[in-house]
Amino acid sequence: MKHIFVFFLFCACFGQLSAQNDRAVIDRVVASVGGEIILLSELQEQLSYAKQQQPNLPPEHRCIILQNLVIQKLLVNQAKLDSIEVKDEDVETQINARIERLLGYFNQDEKAIEEFYGMSLNDIKEQTRTDMRNQLLAERMQGQITEKATVTPAEVLRFYNRIPKDSLPYFNADVEIREIVYKPQVNAEEKEKARVKIEELRKRITSDGEDFAVLAKKYSDDPGSGAQGGDLGWQKRGTFVPEFEATAYNLEKDQISPVIETEFGFHFLQLLERRGNLIHVRHILVKPEITDADLATAKMKLDTVRNLIKTNAISFSDAVKKYGDKNTPSHSNDGRITNPRSNNTFFEVADLDTDVYFAIEGLQVGEIAEPFQYRGQDGSKLYRLVQLQSRTKPHKADLKQDYGKIQIAALEQKKSESTEKWVVEKLRTTYLSISDMFMNCPNLTEMLEIKP
Repeated sequence: MKHIFVFFLFCACFGQLSAQNDRAVIDRVVASVGGEIILLSELQEQLSYAKQQQPNLPPEHRCIILQNLVIQKLLVNQAKLDSIEVKDEDVETQINARIERLLGYFNQDEKAIEEFYGMSLNDIKEQTRTDMRNQLLAERMQGQITEKATVTPAEVLRFYNRIPKDSLPYFNADVEIREIVYKPQVNAEEKEKARVKIEELRKRITSDGEDFAVLAKKYSDDPGSGAQGGDLGWQKRGTFVPEFEATAYNLEKDQISPVIETEFGFHFLQLLERRGNLIHVRHILVKPEITDADLATAKMKLDTVRNLIKTNAISFSDAVKKYGDKNTPSHSNDGRITNPRSNNTFFEVADLDTDVYFAIEGLQVGEIAEPFQYRGQDGSKLYRLVQLQSRTKPHKADLKQDYGKIQIAALEQKKSESTEKWVVEKLRTTYLSISDMFMNCPNLTEMLEIKP
């Protein structure tokens, strides 16, 4: 199979929505894979998005796009046959995270987003929900296919030696960063306000008979479940924080709990169903407001921590454990921030968040920037200290200096080969049809020619 693999999973990216006017084209099915279909409008959206990134794409790029859509649908089809589960809350979490990033691009201006895309944020969510679910299904199916793939040091060396010396990639300057994320402590007055508010909401349900889901959508500070009427779906033991879980498992069906406090704020919850260790609950969350005084106190706290580290009174690692927010991913990685694009700890300078970029500008390796405020994924206000762990200059790939990156590239190639082998085998037993309008695409006709 020389031509089949130029493979990547399409992202349910909001950028594609700018191509929504292509739906004016009369839609038609351009391919069928098992029980999944691919519409011309899907192809047009992907092509329009690709052209936004690279305006000079050759005409045959549509063949590559359809090939990748076929592979994605093949993965989705098999994921459904294998009963791979994607929970509603997983979909909502991913969509909400993308909405948060979108708000960041538009400086938190919802109206600007709605004017740009020609639809409300809720409509954007609805339009991307099916694509997001399919993306997660495809990712999880591909994850199962490649989960056992590993590379030895000898394989990394062979991979590197096979690259012609004049074709070695040129790496931009990159950095490694560690952080301590500190969550501001809420003052007693704001805590009491939040407690009073949630007690009132509970009373409106238990005494006044108001609808739980309606109040959750309107007042809950949990963005993921709030949009679903507070519904957290089916969950197993160990999913929730201890206080929440202990309360949930002690409820009778349809019973509403007293107000409880967790690290996220104040909640009350209702048990909808229970099957052994699986429970289905919904809740309403009210978070106490963080005041300017609370934020100032948090900054002073991190100033003190920074001085302790600089004077060697405490190590950075120990400071992460003692003062860092345990819900931050870097907390369990000794403060090291993982790059979501590469899954390692190296960032090209251009890929850094703007606030981090300016914080480390001018720092020497090992130095720590002054604390600064930023927003967490859930929109909460946090403070962080960042330390510049390493910095490299632009250079050609070198096995000694870039072993981690080369190892990742070797592993990705091995995963790609595993996925290609799986695709070929599945195409032998899965129905595939492609519209005649794509019969001039060699990569697609080759897929059609795969026989048992």
